[in-house]
Amino acid sequence: MRVLLLAAILSPLQGEVLLKQSGFCGCDSDWMPWSAREETMPRVFVDTKVGIGDSGSLAINGASKAAAYGGWQRQVDGVKPGEWLRLKAHYKAENVAAENWQVVARLEWLDAKDKRTGEPDYAPWTRRSGDWNELSVEVQAPENTASVSVQFYLANAPLGTVWWDDILLERIAPPAPRKVTIATVNLRPRNTKSREESVGKFIDTVAAKVPANADLIVLPEGISVVGNGKKYTEVAESIPGPTTESLGKIAKQRKAYIVAGIYEREGPAIYNTAVLIDRAGEVAGKYRKVYLPREEVEGGLTPGVHFPVFHTDFGKLGLMICYDVFFSDPARHLTNQGAEIIAMPIWGGDEHLAKARAIENGIYLVTSGYDHPTYIMDPLGERLSQANDAAGSVALSTVDLEKRYKAQWLGEMRTRRLKELRVDVQPPTPGVVR
Repeated sequence: MRVLLLAAILSPLQGEVLLKQSGFCGCDSDWMPWSAREETMPRVFVDTKVGIGDSGSLAINGASKAAAYGGWQRQVDGVKPGEWLRLKAHYKAENVAAENWQVVARLEWLDAKDKRTGEPDYAPWTRRSGDWNELSVEVQAPENTASVSVQFYLANAPLGTVWWDDILLERIAPPAPRKVTIATVNLRPRNTKSREESVGKFIDTVAAKVPANADLIVLPEGISVVGNGKKYTEVAESIPGPTTESLGKIAKQRKAYIVAGIYEREGPAIYNTAVLIDRAGEVAGKYRKVYLPREEVEGGLTPGVHFPVFHTDFGKLGLMICYDVFFSDPARHLTNQGAEIIAMPIWGGDEHLAKARAIENGIYLVTSGYDHPTYIMDPLGERLSQANDAAGSVALSTVDLEKRYKAQWLGEMRTRRLKELRVDVQPPTPGVVR
């Protein structure tokens, strides 16, 4: 086992820097080249002319090999099971088609015999700044950990080159819990006479049934049309408008975020829209339903074209609406942008597909429906709470957004999928037979 020089020792616990390096000169014997097979070894070298600050970086080139996979790794000893580490590294790449999976930074946990323990953790999140990008990840060492291998690879990019520099591995304090109390309402008004009366039923239910400590309140799709028999054109309104004003008043009273589905008019277009109202009662954002079923198109609705993610004071929130659940890309678009919770107002839809959306993306899914159950689901597809069939019932759960969900044999799949998703392999045009 190689003995590594600690770059700095700030304390015996959190804050201790285990590895810190910027600038490489070719004399760093602790960094070792790696590939699974000799014939797939990329060209691995120290480039003394490229660096962020001090000259020199760890470079990997595909060497014109389609099968090239590998790069640099360095073992750091003295890691304890259960402690938290932060890895940061900077890279820049050229001629790499899909950096999310072809540029790899990860931590491989090793036991006292230098055998893998647990599953490797990937650094999935990137911040771009000019030519260089910063990758980072905060992770907990698994059971039996004695050391960790810091690994930087280039995958299957025959003409690509990636340079690594400004590397930091340090102990950190465990992240504080990030708890969010979610309430979602099961209500289907009937025999109402107007948009205002239908919306009022939901506001009255929130006031009477939703606990005061809720951070996020979710209402169903089309709260302005359900029960009153009106057409989309008769209830459509601007945003901000009468319904968002009414929702804003109760959101401000409750100091809670509210998600609800309404119908939005902008010029000649009418959208099936989910609005996000913030704790101050203001419109914080909106999502226009991208996937419209035939019935809504024939009813005169126009599809949206974006999947926005909203920054709240508890984390990143994405929105979907009903028919979106039949397609994999809405939830994927949101998760790729960092969404941790997806709120989905829904009229009716396939429960199996809803569960798949949560599992395949590693997110919390919150539904509020009429012909679909109203529930809060965790990233493993388990329902944490479900409203009963009584009108005005509420599903309530407090979740911790810092909790990691690990699949047996596979590890933490939320970040692993981000690093293995093949965005460079484009699907053929649907319906075109070749």
